[in-house]
Amino acid sequence: RRRGAPADSTLAKPARHPHRRAMDDAARFHDVNCLLLRSAPLANHENYGTIFPEPVPFDASPDLLPFLRQMARVLVIGAGGLGCELLKDLALVGFGKIDVIDLDTIDVSNLNRQFLFREKDVGRPKAQVAAEFVMRRVSGVTVDWHYGKIQDKDENFYRQFQVIVLGLDSIDARRWINAMACSLVQYEAGPDGSLVPDLTTMIPIIDGGTEGLKGHARVIYPRVNACFECTLDLFPPQVAVPLCTLAETPRNAAHCILYAHLIQYGSEFPDAPKPDNDDPTYQTWVYNKALQRAQQFGISGVTLMHTQGVIKNIIPANASTNAVVAGMCATEALKVVTNSSAYLNNNTLYMGADGLYVPTFSYDRNPLCIACSTARLDLRVPRGTKLGAIIEKMREDPRMRFKAPSLRAEGGLRGDTLYMRGALEAVTRANLEVAIEELVGDGTSVIVTDETLPTNVVVEMRFE
Repeated sequence: RRRGAPADSTLAKPARHPHRRAMDDAARFHDVNCLLLRSAPLANHENYGTIFPEPVPFDASPDLLPFLRQMARVLVIGAGGLGCELLKDLALVGFGKIDVIDLDTIDVSNLNRQFLFREKDVGRPKAQVAAEFVMRRVSGVTVDWHYGKIQDKDENFYRQFQVIVLGLDSIDARRWINAMACSLVQYEAGPDGSLVPDLTTMIPIIDGGTEGLKGHARVIYPRVNACFECTLDLFPPQVAVPLCTLAETPRNAAHCILYAHLIQYGSEFPDAPKPDNDDPTYQTWVYNKALQRAQQFGISGVTLMHTQGVIKNIIPANASTNAVVAGMCATEALKVVTNSSAYLNNNTLYMGADGLYVPTFSYDRNPLCIACSTARLDLRVPRGTKLGAIIEKMREDPRMRFKAPSLRAEGGLRGDTLYMRGALEAVTRANLEVAIEELVGDGTSVIVTDETLPTNVVVEMRFE
């Protein structure tokens, strides 16, 4: 600092000559250049270019590293435990233009494993703090941060990127971004005149996930290989605990915690606003009440940490697992963007609890997938079934698993709007008790809008 300059003043550094910057990058990323500057016997075996109708071979070139540093853009969704590792790895592997989006702020409980954050950062947006930290520690990288929901961004935002890397802990968020990526793929006429995906409009997704000592990495080429929605039925539906069980016959510590959280607080404080699940005072209150209830029913296992995990729906996390899975994902991103090596085809699991066991296998596409196929679903229901029951069936059907669907018909018998949430909910609520054959004809196309998907889904109603 110059003598007499204010404490927050910084000296402007002279801009480096482009050739000097290229020399510095070549030295810093020597190991990466070992992949980019020379070919290998298997360089064109099942690499990214092989998914195209006319395979694009790997072209070893000194231009690849500058492309990686200055032009290729990667989007990281999630700046939590896995997201912090992803940002660090992507920056250190050579990506120079990174965007990160996250809707959360930093909580003190994050500090044990989300290593880009410090105690002074509590309460600030995760994406902002993570971006600032990476740019301080890794020179030459630009990280643009976005504080908000992925649903708030339109398709033009997502079209900017060469690859999207997921560090999410939510199935719903994965479904949404997967469907968005599928919707970005445009179609063109193939050699036989049929419509085929234009792969130049396809943005690959690399999905990482962890839970305790288990994790996975997966490469998704929308409308080419199995997307996330294709394998949704592999995830068991979340089972809700009946309130009668919580109130009358709790069987484990979680039931006691949920009773205090969902029932007892509202009973004791009927006029109080909705509690803040991140509030330590509220967490301690729930813990003490749950402990009393557990002792009443002879149940063990109620701890403050368990209480925090239940009321905040925290997925168990392990820093080492995050590091392993993030390394897999960053490596796949490098291979996809540079076309330099065989990509993961298309899913690998990390079984940390069972030793060093990392099986790899390929998912198959679902020809009836509501995200990546062009097929229309048919829903068969008995005549007399009420619309409300059909909506519930759509929520339970493993092909759909809608959360809060709104329905309109192409040529409805009582108008096109069958049931609409939001401003029109009160107007259309009466249709929930109407038999389906009074609303639409057999074979009618019903257009479904749901918060889990950015696009509409067409379902053909068939009467039995």
